[in-house]
Amino acid sequence: MNASPLQPAQGQGQREGQTLYGGNTNRRVTVRDIAAAKQRGEKWAMLTAYDALTAGVFDEAGIPVLLVGDSAGNCHLGYETTVPVTMDQMVMLSAAVVRGTRRALVIGDMPFGSYQESPAQAMHNAARLMKEAGVGAIKLEGGERSARSIELLVEAGIPVMAHIGLTPQSVHAFGGYPVQGRGDEAAHQLLRDAKAVQQAGAFAVVLEAVPAELAAQVTEQLAIPTVGIGAGAGTDAQVLVWTDMAGMTAGRVPKFVKQYANLRAVLGDAAREFAAEVGAGTFPAPEHTFK
Repeated sequence: MNASPLQPAQGQGQREGQTLYGGNTNRRVTVRDIAAAKQRGEKWAMLTAYDALTAGVFDEAGIPVLLVGDSAGNCHLGYETTVPVTMDQMVMLSAAVVRGTRRALVIGDMPFGSYQESPAQAMHNAARLMKEAGVGAIKLEGGERSARSIELLVEAGIPVMAHIGLTPQSVHAFGGYPVQGRGDEAAHQLLRDAKAVQQAGAFAVVLEAVPAELAAQVTEQLAIPTVGIGAGAGTDAQVLVWTDMAGMTAGRVPKFVKQYANLRAVLGDAAREFAAEVGAGTFPAPEHTFK
C-alpha cells in the first residue's frame, strides 16, 4: 500500500503563528513543522553535525534541522569516501548530536550497506537509529530503487528523508561525483525518482548536484520539501556540510560551497600561540595556577 505524503494538520502553521526560526523553543522541530513551512513558502537551512558540542552551537543559532551525515567519514573519520562508515558509528554520532540539542530535528543518515539488501534490513537499522540514538527521522539514498524500503519505514512510523541526484554512496559506480540530471533521459529519471519517494511517503527529499533549472522544476512538482545541495536557489531548503561552510575543510571545496568563516585558520593560530607561550614559559601564568 502506498503511503500519502505527510501534510501538516489544517491551519497548523497559522494556529501556532510560528516559523521554523521563530517558533516554539519548548519542543523539537518535527516533520509536520517542515511540511507546514513548505505550505507557507518558508525557506530553511540544514547543517550537518557529528558531535554534541558543535550540534549545540547550531541548535542555539536556531538551525531547525541537523543531519548526522555519513559525510562524517570524509570530514571526521579520515576516510576518502562515505562508503566505509558503519551503523555503529552512525548510532554513536547521532546519539551525541541528539544529546547536544534541544530544539532541532535530528536526522540520522543510513550508511552504505545498512539498507540496500532489503526493506527488512532497512527497517532493522532505521529502528536502531530511532531507539538507540533517539533521532527524529532517518535519511537514505536512492529514488525508485529505495521506494519499497521508504514505504515500509513510513508505515512503521519512521519519518524518512530521501536523497536523489548525486548519491555519494554510489561514488564507485559514478566514477566520482559528477552532476546528475543533465540531458533529457537523466532529467526524466530524476523526476521519476522524486515522485517515487514522495509516493512512498518520504517527508522531504535531498537533491544533490543537480542543474538549478531541473531542481526548481522538481520543487514545483512535489508537495514535499526539497533540500538542495549544489542544486541552485529554487529548492525549499539548503544543506551544507558544516566543516565546508565554516572553513574547516582543507584544500579545495565543491563549487556549491560558500565558506562563511575560516575556522581552520583561527584554530591553527590558537594552537600555534599556545605552543609558543608554552615554549617561552609564559603559560601557565600566575592567573592560571593554583596556590
